[in-house]
Amino acid sequence: MEITPFRIDVANGSIDDLRRRIDQTRWPDQLDGVGWQYGTEREYLRELVHYWRHHFNWRQQEALINRFSQYRATIDDFRIHFIHQRSSHQDATPLLMTHGWPSSIVEFLDVIEPLTEPEKYCGCSADAFHVVCPSLPGFAYSSAPRKAGTNVRDIAKIWLKLMRALGYERFIVQGGDFGAMVSTQLAGEAPAHLLGIHLSMQILFPTELQLQNIDKLSPPERAGWDELEGFVTDKMGYHAIQSTKPQTLGYGLHDSPVGFCAWLTEKFHDWTDCEGEIRNAVSWDRLLTNISLLWFSESVASCLRIYRDCNTQNPAPHVPYVSVPTGCARFPREVMKPPRAWAEEAYNLIFWSEHEKGGHFAAMEQPEAFAQSLRGFKGALREASPSSK
Repeated sequence: MEITPFRIDVANGSIDDLRRRIDQTRWPDQLDGVGWQYGTEREYLRELVHYWRHHFNWRQQEALINRFSQYRATIDDFRIHFIHQRSSHQDATPLLMTHGWPSSIVEFLDVIEPLTEPEKYCGCSADAFHVVCPSLPGFAYSSAPRKAGTNVRDIAKIWLKLMRALGYERFIVQGGDFGAMVSTQLAGEAPAHLLGIHLSMQILFPTELQLQNIDKLSPPERAGWDELEGFVTDKMGYHAIQSTKPQTLGYGLHDSPVGFCAWLTEKFHDWTDCEGEIRNAVSWDRLLTNISLLWFSESVASCLRIYRDCNTQNPAPHVPYVSVPTGCARFPREVMKPPRAWAEEAYNLIFWSEHEKGGHFAAMEQPEAFAQSLRGFKGALREASPSSK
């Protein structure tokens, strides 16, 4: 396996092209008084795009990403882009963190150092991790699949090869969204290589028996179920498109930075714990860094296709039992919040943390709580198995 150092260095011409495209945007009209009900609110988007065009500093954000060690590895038919940030503590525990959509490695920028050098952030050396954050195939600078059907099982196999090539035979996996699916798949496919699995999103649908007992859920659990039903009814349009005809959508988003920005901004508005203003949860700089990374790497269209490719391998509604020790972090504005009892039936659950704030992009929204949950899970692993690091 060939592994080569990598740094992001977007050409000046690409930055100029982005600004030109923004300047030439043909803005649509909008119904009066509908706010965000029909999608991204136009005046909010105008303000955000104005900031992107005139005030956002890509070079500054690029440097923030490049302060971490990045590489590209040739694995099977893919060139996988990843951050590999080792702790100064040589006996730190290897940790593989996987993002989802519409995210990227940008989601983890604020937690990498707290995880690798925890004593600088009210932790101790025993909490240290060697952190690996790959870009999913078709995202950022990981090459896109050339054939249809690359699903979470394929990605899990690639991740295992990557970690073994880096010298990590046993490690912890962490993920939300597609990252949770890949991590769960790894636990099922290669349990001997996993020390544990930590999920910031629990993708669980009820069994027939659980569905019959929905009315027996506690009030908070029932509220979570009702929220999910509302999400499926009102906020899953993107999923239907990306799971069936992503290429058609890709033409528009790949060509229009404002269109792409609108598509992702709606998700950050709806899926974060922001109370109607994204900046309450995620700064515009961080939001635009995520959008810009996908734009400049020309992965706007390819990252959509993961929905179509993974739709052929449906992990729900019956999740097989995962024997690998599991920890879950529950954030109140996550789109899927199944009852803890469902997680206990599907996973070997040894750790559960509840958090007061945070949503779908937990590491980005609440980095301190996210890192603390991982440290707590590592402590639970030590208690469960004293031989674990």
